[in-house]
Order: sequence, then structure tokens, then C-alpha cells
Amino acid sequence: MGFSVLIIGCGDIGTALGRELIDEGHSVIGVRRNVKALEGSGIQPMALDLDHLDDNDAQALPQADYVIYTVSADHFEESAYQSAYPQGLKRVLGVLERQETPPRRVFFVSSTSVYGQQEGETINEQSPADASSFSGILMRQAEQALINHPLAGSVVRFSGIYGPGRDRLIRQVAEGRVAAVTPVMYSNRIHRDDCAGILKHLMYLDQQGQALEDIYLGSDCEPAALHDVMTWLAKQLKVDATETMQSPLRRRASKRCDNSRLISSGYAFRYPSFREGYQQVLKKGGFLDASPSTS
Repeated sequence: MGFSVLIIGCGDIGTALGRELIDEGHSVIGVRRNVKALEGSGIQPMALDLDHLDDNDAQALPQADYVIYTVSADHFEESAYQSAYPQGLKRVLGVLERQETPPRRVFFVSSTSVYGQQEGETINEQSPADASSFSGILMRQAEQALINHPLAGSVVRFSGIYGPGRDRLIRQVAEGRVAAVTPVMYSNRIHRDDCAGILKHLMYLDQQGQALEDIYLGSDCEPAALHDVMTWLAKQLKVDATETMQSPLRRRASKRCDNSRLISSGYAFRYPSFREGYQQVLKKGGFLDASPSTS
């Protein structure tokens, strides 16, 4: 039997998720400021600016079985992050708790920016999340607002998201630039389609009556040195990438994400490593003139 989903901040991940859910017989409403981007997706659009959401109005948002909060900050500024994450999520929770039939569960799409580790440590859901950046601090505040709320909720911390249209690393390599071999800078990533797949997987687990955790770490199965990822891309693109990039991971840190909790829940990654994922992006984006090497 189908269920209903409200996706707040229905952008790239939300639209991919919504399309899959609709194909499987569920109903989806997508909330965003400009709903034109949802045309042709099958997702029912709802135009809304969260800054104007009245958290005392139970009718301000439609009722749904599941709510996905996947809002993006307008700019990399503290005020924008404050508005998008702790403030925005708290407003939404204020509306949802007043509804006649609150959602079964709320999911907050967070980020591995909440972690402060930067020396190549392996991290999981139990690792300290004590980032010193305003982005990590405010994201963590939003996480706690959901975890501490009476409504059932789960946080999903995604690492670096890539996919169709998210090809900055490919373009850097195509220009002949790669990260330095040393010091080793570990990077973590997840394909956009796996972001959608994980959120759908968790909703299905809830439908089956399985207890969900407060936090899940969403990252693929192979943390890798950024130099290795970029030299692999150079081989696929058949370019001579020799120029060393000085600071390729702006605002990020070197760590290795352990996705064991998600794997133990039964999720099977569509793109378990950067190789499978970037092959899809390279082909879909028209970056390949000939069949690439897969070694």
C-alpha cells in the first residue's frame, strides 16, 4: 500500500527520490520556493519560503506519512546556514507537531561537515561531531533539534555528493589538475542516486516495523585518497593531469567514513565506490569520447 511523502527543499536529491517513490506507487509533495523546476517530475508542487512559515499553524504544511527535510542554504554564510538548518527545521517541526495526524517519521538530510576530524581518522555515527566551523556547528544544532524532539526522527549525514550536474572534480581533472600525493587527503563521497536510495530504504524499513537509529552515516564503501580518485579520472578522460592543486578540499577535512551501520540495515549501494559512480557521471555527462578503461 502506498504512503505519502512531503519533501521540504525538493531539489536535486528530493526530485530523484520523489520520482522513484512515484514510480513505486507513493504520493509525493515537493516544497520549494520556485516550483518551476518540478514541472514534469510527477511531484505535486508546493511553493513556500520557510522564512515565512508560521510554526503555530498546523495547516501550513500538508499532512504526510514521512517528511524529508533536505533544504540547502542559499549561501555559504552563517546567517544563511542559521536560517536553513536550525531555524528552518524548528519551524517545520513546530507545524508538524500541531497536525491532527503527525508524520510517522521525519528525516533530516545533514552532512559530514559536523565532524571535526582531519587527520585521516575513521569515523562513524558514534564518533565525536565537534566541528569548529559555523557550518558544522549549525548543522549539528539542527540534528539535535530533531533528535530531541518528541516526533520520531532520523538524521542522515551524507558525505560529498556527486552525480549528474555535480561534476566539478571531473572538470578540474580535465583541465590537467590533480591533488598532491602528499600529504594524503582522504575524501568521501556518495552518488546522488544513493542519497535517494538510502532515504527510500529507511522509509521502507520503517514501513516494515523495523526500529530506526537516530543517525546514519551515508557515504559509499571506499574512502579514498583524493589524489587516487583524480588520477583515476584522468585515466578515464585520457588527459595528462600533472598540475598540483594546492587546496582541493576547501572547507573540508581528511577523514574516512565507515558506513557499516547502513550496510547492516540491508542497504545495497548502487555505486559502492567512486569508480562505478563516476563512470555513470562521465557517460551521462558526455565526457567520454571512447569507451574508458575500467582498471
